[in-house]
Formats: sequence, C-alpha cells, structure tokens
Amino acid sequence: MRLAKFLAHAGVASRRASEQLIADGRISVGNQIVLDPALDVSEDSDVRYDGERVRGAEIRVVYALHKPAGVVSTASDTHGRRTVVELVPQGKRLYPVGRLDADSTGLILLTNDGDLANRLTHPRFEVPKTYRATVKGPSITERTLRSLREGVRLEDGMTAPARVQRVSAHVMEITIHEGKKRQVRRMCEAVGNPVRSLVRTQFGPLRLADLQLGRSRRLTAREVQELAAAAHEPATAAAQRPRA
Repeated sequence: MRLAKFLAHAGVASRRASEQLIADGRISVGNQIVLDPALDVSEDSDVRYDGERVRGAEIRVVYALHKPAGVVSTASDTHGRRTVVELVPQGKRLYPVGRLDADSTGLILLTNDGDLANRLTHPRFEVPKTYRATVKGPSITERTLRSLREGVRLEDGMTAPARVQRVSAHVMEITIHEGKKRQVRRMCEAVGNPVRSLVRTQFGPLRLADLQLGRSRRLTAREVQELAAAAHEPATAAAQRPRA
C-alpha cells in the first residue's frame, strides 16, 4: 500500500493532508525520513508520525454534527477556540470533512476515513451541499435567483451554477458542489443580499433533519454507504480522463 494511503487508512489525516505531512518531513519509515508518498509500505512497516508509531487501519466511522456558531471546523485551534472535534467525545482521531465558517451553523461530518473525506470534498466528485441562507437587503427577486443559477463572478473566479429556491422574501436554499472559501456568503453578497445567517442543511444524501444544535451522532453503515456512493466519480469526468 502507498504510504499516503496507509496514513489515511490509519486515521492520521486525509490523503491530501497525509501527502503534505510527508512533504514536510514528518513521516519516517524504519527510522528514515521519507518524502515519497508513493513508497510501498505494509502493516508490518515501522511507520511513524512525528516519532509516534502509526498502527494499522482503524475501524472507519463517520459522525454527523450540528455545528453551533462560534465553533471552528478544525481539529485544533491556535487561538483556543472550541473546535468541532471537541463536540464529538470518543476515542478515535477524527477530522472534519470540509468546513463551515465560524459564524455558520448546521451539518458537518467528522471521520477517520481519509479516502472518503477526500472524495466528499474534492470538486471533481461534485458532492452537493445545501444551505439555508437568511439574507439582508432587498427582497429576493427572480433576477437574484437567476444570477446565482448562472454562476457568480468572485475574486477567485466564476462559481459553477447553483441550484436555488426562494423560501420567503429574505430566505433561500442554495445547493453548490464547490468548496471555495465562504462561497455562499460571497455569492449572496455579490448579488446584493448579504447573509444574515447561514445553515448547512444537507451534505450529499445526508440531511440535518432533527439533530439538535451541538449534538452529534454516528452514521449507520447504510448512511456511510450512501455517502460513498454520492462521492463516486461522475461518468463524464471518468470519460474525459486520459487513458494509460
């Protein structure tokens, strides 16, 4: 098994984050620092992260959390703020799948399955996420909805078309599959309706439903399977990939 995949399966970090740990010289195999994420290792290899032995793959778990405002979507925080990981009290090393900014609330996932986390967040897999945005400014118009559906130009480029539904004069549901920083907030501001409050209500097939604010629950095996199915590569992307 490739080193980066081994680290992800062991719950150290996502595949991409594991590759960065390797590039930073924090991973050793047999007392030698390794910089090649493709190095072949086995369960018997002496793989260490910052000197601590990395054991084999853990049982994969995924938790759903209803994130409160003021909690950051990271495993740790240098400013001492409360993190989403602290709200899921159990013994495994978990890391969040994607992010919600500190002011936003709603559904966020935490897991020790690096491969699943990578697929759920990588833009190539186009896993949709739905938000309920309560906005300021004038009432939401058809022109506003059309602009969001066609894509909005932000400072880091055009967004992909969003699915948008008007709920009331100042509330709308927005579904996107990208992961630009604070994307929904910036999209709404760009069309003249800055966000007052933002709640993520759905991640792929998983809904927030009646999960109480600040509470978490472990997903069932069926729910994890449905998430994994949603993160399968689109047929169009697979068809466009050059063949070996």
